[in-house]
Amino acid sequence: MRLVIGYLATSGGADAVALGVRLARTLGAELDLCIVLPPDRVAPSIKPIGDFEEHLTAQAREWLAEASATVPDDIVVRSHVRYDDSSADGLIQETARVEADMIVVGAAGGGLAGGFSLGSVVNELLHSAPVPVAVAPRRTRDSGIDRVREVTCAIGERAGADILLDTAVRFSRAAGTPLRLVSLVALDPTFGALRGDGDAARERALTHARQVHESAKAELPQGFPVTSTIVDGATVEEAVSKLDWQDGDLIMVGSSRLSAPRRLFLGSTAAKMMRVLDVPMVVVPRQQLGPEDLP
Repeated sequence: MRLVIGYLATSGGADAVALGVRLARTLGAELDLCIVLPPDRVAPSIKPIGDFEEHLTAQAREWLAEASATVPDDIVVRSHVRYDDSSADGLIQETARVEADMIVVGAAGGGLAGGFSLGSVVNELLHSAPVPVAVAPRRTRDSGIDRVREVTCAIGERAGADILLDTAVRFSRAAGTPLRLVSLVALDPTFGALRGDGDAARERALTHARQVHESAKAELPQGFPVTSTIVDGATVEEAVSKLDWQDGDLIMVGSSRLSAPRRLFLGSTAAKMMRVLDVPMVVVPRQQLGPEDLP
């Protein structure tokens, strides 16, 4: 398994590396640190003063070397400089080139409160990437946790929920971590249609949680730790806030039903969850990506 880290020499970049190291050690994966630079736009008829592109590339390689030096010796790490007009597209192309399984980024920039605040590149990735994107909340670099402790999978009844569950099950099996399945009554539109009857809504959520629980258990080794729970609330934020979280936890959510096939689209539900969460979030595309789908 290989993980591409979208790196910048910023606190957000350090958070991405820290999460990448945590995921790599948990999954036995290798890391590919990547900086995307804009291509040289100097017109041929204009002679540039000095070799700006060469200088920028040298600086990027220096930053990558410094970041690579922070990765523990037991984890394989490579570094790459790529040129592209779009940083997000460049990371997607690099992911395809090295056949990576996930993109890891830091949530630096403005836009959301809480542990996450999405910059433009991260936001674009969360609306276009063909592979799961892991987003590290602020200050991930300050955590002493070196492995994922538990995976929480937020399951609804939308299209792609089966892909999300399968991804969470495979991750937990590979990592040997407990899996917590969460059914959020306030999240799912199907449940929302029944909000006029709280008892009916909760009973439907409970039935769905049981079905998901049994499906997950069938995919896991005998005795594998898997639990399921239901939380409800007047808002998404209220429901999510009722869950207990510890350092080292990770949550997986599905892409919005509005997403194009094999592409992410961060829905309003996940965005609202980010406002109150302070654990890494992995957003999973609605459909599995095959080799023929890579750019």
